[in-house]
Amino acid sequence: MLLFMAYSWNKEKVFGHRSIDPSDGNTTENVNQTFIKTLQGGALDSLTEAMMENLQLLMRPSPRSKAKTAAWVTEGMYSFCYRVMFEAGYLTLFGRDLTRQDAQRARILNTLDNFKQFDRIFPALVAGLPIHVFKTAHHAREQLVEGLTHRKLRQRARVSELISLRMRLNDTVSTFDDTEKAKTHLAVLWASQANTIPATFWSLFQMIRSPEAMKAATEEVNKTLKNADQKVSFEGTPLYLSQMQLNDMPVLDSIIKESLRLSSASLNIRTVKEDFTLYLEDGSYNLRKDDFIALYPQLMHLDPEIYPDPLTFKYDRYLDENGKTKTAFYRNGYKLKYYYMPFGSGASICPGRIFAVHEIKQFLILMLSYFDLQLVDNHVKCPPLDQSRAGLGVLPPSNDIAFKYKLKDL
Repeated sequence: MLLFMAYSWNKEKVFGHRSIDPSDGNTTENVNQTFIKTLQGGALDSLTEAMMENLQLLMRPSPRSKAKTAAWVTEGMYSFCYRVMFEAGYLTLFGRDLTRQDAQRARILNTLDNFKQFDRIFPALVAGLPIHVFKTAHHAREQLVEGLTHRKLRQRARVSELISLRMRLNDTVSTFDDTEKAKTHLAVLWASQANTIPATFWSLFQMIRSPEAMKAATEEVNKTLKNADQKVSFEGTPLYLSQMQLNDMPVLDSIIKESLRLSSASLNIRTVKEDFTLYLEDGSYNLRKDDFIALYPQLMHLDPEIYPDPLTFKYDRYLDENGKTKTAFYRNGYKLKYYYMPFGSGASICPGRIFAVHEIKQFLILMLSYFDLQLVDNHVKCPPLDQSRAGLGVLPPSNDIAFKYKLKDL
């Protein structure tokens, strides 16, 4: 759940609700504190458990369908990641319908289509174009909002603490009506999906196309599951790993970090609080109060002095000589405090960054545990990044990549 909070675009205009800044008088909720309270620490336990369960709800076949899915299936990898991560993430945050599973599935797929329509024109909305110019996307946004009204959410089971708390706060400390409350939930939905989905694709793609990465990741997953006394099965108890076990997987951590290093293009925006002079290697700059400073971490992520051969994916770039997490990176002989910033930094750092990595890691664990995986073309080139979303977070691929998967013979 990559919750990138940029200050350079009008979130209220994009999602259609009034300001959620308490100083504007519409609500007294401190949204960032809500995120920290429900996305970090012990609160992560229930989210992590629900996400693992929902991923397996989608990935593990029922006994009746297992025979039909024993053969190779060919699909676009980005489409696959989009479908699985969106549905599992939506169920984890907003709960399950109290209806038949087939009816729930149809509604989720319709929600997914609406989300794609809305997200497709997101850069244009950020640039300031009104959503009414895009009739299909405008209708899609309204449909998404309707599904997130408190009236609808109260009919769902196992709604996450993040959304439950926001519902309680919205009902007691805000002046929004039900539709406007739902639009603030849409902002959470977009933040939870728009960057996690492409980050999942890049992690899976880079891992599959690197035999060394696949081997190391598979060995780590098998070792972790064995140490946790977890048995991979299509009929037995679903897999479960605790936060502590997920955190102790440096190979998957390195694969995800390296994938994000190559694909993230977020902007960190800061407002100057008082006049001062900023000194950099290439000169000094006189800045005035209320000026904006935009930090572009990708320049650092692709700096060859920090990362030799920076355009090449190296699955072990964030591993030290002992196979543990590497934290020492240098430039001009100086050890860097900041060398990896896909989630921002400082007070505005993504509050959902830990859960985001957990989601991607869970997805990779299950893909390696339940499926045999192959690229259709083993020599396929890495797709270019879609630069139309530069500044918004993780860039998706400009074209999809075909891959094959089939259930393992367990």
